[in-house]
Amino acid sequence: MKYFISCLPLAVLLLSACQTTSVRKVERDPSFVTLTDKSLPAPAAGDQLAGTQPYLVGPSDVLLIDVFGIDQLSGKEIQVDAAGRMALPLAGELQVAGKTPAEVSALVTQRLRAAHVRDPQVGVNVQKAVAQTVTLEGEVREPGVYPIGGRTTLLSAIARAKGTAEFASLDDVIVFRTVAGQRYAGLYNLKGIRQGAYPDPEIYAQDVIVVGDSQARRSFRDILQIVPLLTTPLIVALQNNN
Repeated sequence: MKYFISCLPLAVLLLSACQTTSVRKVERDPSFVTLTDKSLPAPAAGDQLAGTQPYLVGPSDVLLIDVFGIDQLSGKEIQVDAAGRMALPLAGELQVAGKTPAEVSALVTQRLRAAHVRDPQVGVNVQKAVAQTVTLEGEVREPGVYPIGGRTTLLSAIARAKGTAEFASLDDVIVFRTVAGQRYAGLYNLKGIRQGAYPDPEIYAQDVIVVGDSQARRSFRDILQIVPLLTTPLIVALQNNN
């Protein structure tokens, strides 16, 4: 999913910095909202579920696997391990975290065909959904989908991906979040957080964290040139152009 925001003139951004209300609507584009709040809105319980989006398998989830006509592969409950893998007879070890059940089914089918199983018909269902996950992309050492439990902050979430890459742009970190159907983005500077300029923001299930250079980051290039993220984060509501 790609997110885009409108480019705003310098005068509008400077005016928004002077607002005392919690929300400012930009006259040129009423669907774009700049928040003067210093943190992303917290999601409700329903926002942290997959909702209308396809469910992505996560670590510790239990999958029910059925392969028509093969008794040893039918009705099998398999738990995904902490690294997001599962093992299935004939198919071997499979990396399934971050995939939909349909994608897992396609992967199992491919492996069974490679093992000379003729025309395998594979069904995969989530028997028990355990993991609440966040997605980390960009300049982290191990991008991927990671489970979270309890209170998680931005720095601790990045640590789950083994930290930032050697030459990561620490001043460009974006957290995408959906609250009540509205998509938001928070722009942060990791150096600012580590220096105590502002609190380490809390991260919730279904958040997407993008570190450093990316298409998502480049969408914000005009704002990043004039907003001092070292001293304050920037919270915005996004247009969603598909």
